[in-house]
Amino acid sequence: MPLEKLMLILVAAMVAAGLTIWAAATLVAAFAWPMEAALLSGIPLALVLYVLWRLVAERRSDPEDDRYDGMRH
Repeated sequence: MPLEKLMLILVAAMVAAGLTIWAAATLVAAFAWPMEAALLSGIPLALVLYVLWRLVAERRSDPEDDRYDGMRH
């Protein structure tokens, strides 16, 4: 996958996560829910961080085991 496409996907995912968190924070503030409901807005952020963690871990793994080397672009 070209780096430009990967970066576009990552940026779109981060923007979507940010908008989700913003919408959840606005909803929580509008209804004055307890703090537990506000913690649910952290779920999208945790998901994005998990995906980034796995991406970095995959890239830093054994270079001989890289499945992308033999791909045709």
